[in-house]
Amino acid sequence: MRHIGKILLALIVIGGVAGYVMLSAKPVQVDITEVRRGKAAEIIYASGVVEPVQWAKISSVARERIVSVCACEGDPVDAEEELARLDTSEPLAALRELEAKASFARQEFERISELFSSGTTTRQVYEKASADLQATEAAVASQQARLANYTITSPIAGTVLRRDAEVGEIAEPGTILFWVGQPKPLQIIAEINEEDIPRVEVGQRVLLRADAFADHALEAQVNRITPKGDPVLKTYRVYLSLPEDTPLLIGMSVDVNIVVQSIDGALIAPATAIVDGAVFRLKDDQTVERVEVKTGITSATSVQITEGLSEGDKIVSPVPDGLTDGARVKPAKAAS
Repeated sequence: MRHIGKILLALIVIGGVAGYVMLSAKPVQVDITEVRRGKAAEIIYASGVVEPVQWAKISSVARERIVSVCACEGDPVDAEEELARLDTSEPLAALRELEAKASFARQEFERISELFSSGTTTRQVYEKASADLQATEAAVASQQARLANYTITSPIAGTVLRRDAEVGEIAEPGTILFWVGQPKPLQIIAEINEEDIPRVEVGQRVLLRADAFADHALEAQVNRITPKGDPVLKTYRVYLSLPEDTPLLIGMSVDVNIVVQSIDGALIAPATAIVDGAVFRLKDDQTVERVEVKTGITSATSVQITEGLSEGDKIVSPVPDGLTDGARVKPAKAAS
C-alpha cells in the first residue's frame, strides 16, 4: 500500500508540474487578418513587346558597302521605293565581262549556223555553239538579277519606322537595315509558358503594365495563338490586339496579365495564412483552432476560400513555425 501511495503521489506531482507549465507557457505572438469578400482572378503572367500588325524587316542579301541611303525615317514610302543602294562596281564589272562573252558566243553561233546551213560543218559543232550561247546569256541574266539585290527597296507601302543603315557601313546579309510598316493598328507579341497555354483562349481580357505609362489602365485582348510552340524555350507565341487609342509605342516592353477567370464577391484570404490545406482561426482572444479549408483561385498573394471559413473570420497570417491546434496566442495587432 505504501508503494502504491508513492506512485499516486508521483503522478499527482507530475500532473501538477505539467499543468503549471501549460498555464505558464508564453503565448505565441501572431498577426491576425480578417477574411473578406472581394474579386478573385486567375491570372497568367508573361512579358511582351509592342509591334505593328503590318510591317516588314528589311535586310540585304548581299554583303557590300552602302553608298547611299534615304533620309526617310518616319516618312511614308511606297512599295518598291528605293531605301538604300550598295556599291555595284564589282558586280557591274562582272556583268560587262559576261556580256562580252555572250556577244562573242552570239557571233560564233551565227557563223557556225551559216556553215551548218551550207553543209560544211557538223551538227555536233552547231549544237555546241548553240549551248555556249545559251549558257553565256543565262549567266548575263543571272548577274543582272544579282545586281537588283544591290538596291534595297521597301517590299510594302507604309512608314519607315526605323533606319539602321548609314553610308559607308557594310551591309551584312540578315542584318536589319530598315523597319517599314503601318503605325496603327498595334499588337503585343507575348511568350507564354507551355504549362499555362492550355488555359489561354482567344477573346480573353488582358491587363497590361508599362513603365512608361505606370498610371494608365492598359488593356488588350487575346487575338491569336501560334499552333506550334518553341521546344527549346518551352513557350508559345500569343498575339494580343490593342485598342486604336492605346498610348503604347512600337518597341515598348510590357507586363502581360491574361485574365483566365474572375469571380466577384469571393472569400479572400492571404496566401500566407494557408499551411497544408488549413488555417488557424482565432477561437477567442487567446487561442487558435486549426480549420481545414478548400481553395479555388490562387495568386501569389491571395487565395479564394470555397469551404471552411466565413466572412469576418479572424485568421493567423503569416503562420509562425510550430503553431499547433489550441495554442495560446497574442495578436500583434488588432484584426483589420
